[in-house]
Amino acid sequence: IPCLGRGICDVLERLFTNYDETAAIILFGIGFTTLLLQRNMIKKIIGFSMMDSAIYLFLAAKGYIAGYKAPIIDVTNPAQVHNFINPIPAGLVLTGIVVSVSVSALMLALTVRLYRRYHTLDIDEITRLSRKEET
Repeated sequence: IPCLGRGICDVLERLFTNYDETAAIILFGIGFTTLLLQRNMIKKIIGFSMMDSAIYLFLAAKGYIAGYKAPIIDVTNPAQVHNFINPIPAGLVLTGIVVSVSVSALMLALTVRLYRRYHTLDIDEITRLSRKEET
C-alpha cells in the first residue's frame, strides 16, 4: 500500500494485522452513533445491540490465540496441559449474550408499551406527549 509517511504505514499495518479488533471498534462506533443520533426507539435498540455484538467480538478476538487448543485436558495424556487458550473471555461472551438478550427483550417490551400509549416510536414526540399529559 503506498503511504504518505512512515507513521501512516505503521497505523495501516496494525489495522490490517488486527482486523478483528478493528472490525469490533468500527461496529461499536456505528452502534454508538446510531444510539445517539436516531430518534426512533427501534433504531436505538438496534444500535445498542450492535454495541453489544462489537464488545463480544472484541472479547472473542482477544481470547483467541492461533495454534492453541480449547482447555480440555486429555485424561490419557495429562502431562500435556500447555498451549491452551484462556476460557474466561469465552465465558464472559456467553454470559453477556444471555444478559443482552434479556435486556433487549425488556427494551422491546417497553417500546411496545410506549407505542400502544403514544402511537409513535419517536422519542421526542413521546417526551412532548408525556409532558402534555402532566399538565
